[in-house]
Amino acid sequence: MRLLLLPLFVSGTLLLGSCTDKCEKTQIVRQVKNITLSAEEIRAQLKIESPRSLEQPGKIYVKDNYLFINEIKKGIHIIDNSNPSSPRQVSFINIPGNGDLAVKDNILYADSYMDLVAIDITDPAQAVEVGREQNVFISGTLGADYWGYSESTASVSTQEAYFLEETFQTNCEGVIPWAGGWWPWPYFDVLNFASLNSGSSYSGSVANAVKSGSGTGGSMARFTIYDNYLYTVDQRKLQLFEISNLKNPSFVKNIDLQWGVETIFPYRDKLFIGTTTGMHIFDNSVPSAPKHLSTYTHMRACDPVVVHNDIAYVTLRTGTGCGGTENRLELVDISNLSNPRMLKAYDMQNPAGLSINYPTLFLCEGKFGFKGFDVTDRNNIDKNLLFHEKDMESYDVISMAQNLMMIGMDGLYQYDASNPKNLKRLSHIPVQKPAIVVEKKK
Repeated sequence: MRLLLLPLFVSGTLLLGSCTDKCEKTQIVRQVKNITLSAEEIRAQLKIESPRSLEQPGKIYVKDNYLFINEIKKGIHIIDNSNPSSPRQVSFINIPGNGDLAVKDNILYADSYMDLVAIDITDPAQAVEVGREQNVFISGTLGADYWGYSESTASVSTQEAYFLEETFQTNCEGVIPWAGGWWPWPYFDVLNFASLNSGSSYSGSVANAVKSGSGTGGSMARFTIYDNYLYTVDQRKLQLFEISNLKNPSFVKNIDLQWGVETIFPYRDKLFIGTTTGMHIFDNSVPSAPKHLSTYTHMRACDPVVVHNDIAYVTLRTGTGCGGTENRLELVDISNLSNPRMLKAYDMQNPAGLSINYPTLFLCEGKFGFKGFDVTDRNNIDKNLLFHEKDMESYDVISMAQNLMMIGMDGLYQYDASNPKNLKRLSHIPVQKPAIVVEKKK
């Protein structure tokens, strides 16, 4: 049973006097219980719903004028972003056990615990499931909760948080009264934080999108599309699905990558796969048969990656399930894809997702905010800070031309980044903190 203490408050009578006086103190404890869900009930719950507030946003994805935001473990928000200054929430697709997504043409692919589902979003307000490849995912982590699928029992074992109120006697020194209002949210690392043509100036899977009709994901993505194939990664393997028949994704094969796989980033006809110990590079010129070229190794840490020309930008961070002691940005020379080597490393505070619109590198620094650097001079990036947005907790970012989208603990921010030294905030879709039901300790 995992516990995490929230701020404490006094609920009894505070006695004044010596340090031996006793106070009654109450604390709220987050606990996790194991639950079992049948495959049948999971599959029956996928449905289109009216728009809802963001509560625990995760991955972001862009396709044409639409923005898709994953609600961790629950589904996907569809947002009309034709006017970034006034995004309009269109609908919510309830997808139990969802953590990732990708879109090609009018079909959205998403994980639902053990299944890969295909959803027709021709009319985003009336999305409908059109295909499902069953039992292709075995286990994973959604937010802070682990899940695993048993084919023999056709059920998912996962975890569910609940909150317990405990009252006990203590001395009166150092007691901090609770001021009321919302409990801090989130109270755990829910984000656990889990492609260009030559001459293009910005990163992501933009050129791949042009080639394949797909959209663009962030650097934290575990799903990506190239040609007629959907690629997904879990903790230890790369999985291929053929999607030439868009409504009927078909599993092709697994490629073992050992342990610690986190993210996948397409660039031109290559795949860059971030892991907790390094970066795998695959030649994807034959989309049905990615070929491993090399592995760049670094100290243990969480590791998203983006690429521009012959440089891969890798962030390493601590404080999550990845372990490690380093918080830094690494520049890796990939001019020789068979022999990547580090050029330069820069200390950061707690870097997470990133995106490059050359020469600007946009970098999420977790609870330390959101930064932008001019990377023209590879040897002095730390001296070329263009902006630092504080008082926000950033997770991942997508840069497309002058439009910049950043997702974090308190929602989605959009900026006009035509002048990175003078970012102009266009809009903010905030997180609605959910009410917390507290149980009394028996």
